Amino acid sequence: MRIVFGADDENETTRAVLGHLRERGEVDVLTAASWPDLGAGIGRAVVEGRADVGVVMCWTGTGTAIAANKVPGVRAALAWEPWIAHGARLWNDANVLAMSLKRLAPDVAAEVTRAFLDEPEPDPDEAEAIRRLDQLP
Repeated sequence: MRIVFGADDENETTRAVLGHLRERGEVDVLTAASWPDLGAGIGRAVVEGRADVGVVMCWTGTGTAIAANKVPGVRAALAWEPWIAHGARLWNDANVLAMSLKRLAPDVAAEVTRAFLDEPEPDPDEAEAIRRLDQLP
């Protein structure tokens, strides 16, 4: 799995997530001058096929999720617990995970990341939920 990762700050939580990602596949670490550039850069890397999925982190996770979602074809999901991350992939075919680097403990952030990556594609039994994605502009 090819993963693109970016964070607008570094701390124990970002290091834990990056360590987990490196165990899971090939990781490209993206840096940017600002969180809007970071979120958009992660989104472009996924849409352009340079990565299968993206993981982006900022203080709340919200800003980078918004910036990533401005890139056509990106479905960035802000997750703070494993169930949310799992459902984002399963029911919404999310291709970018956004998380807070300030509010998540390192072990929780790694678990959220694991849940996101462990659901590699949408559930075919949830075809109606996936069809709803076509309603998105």
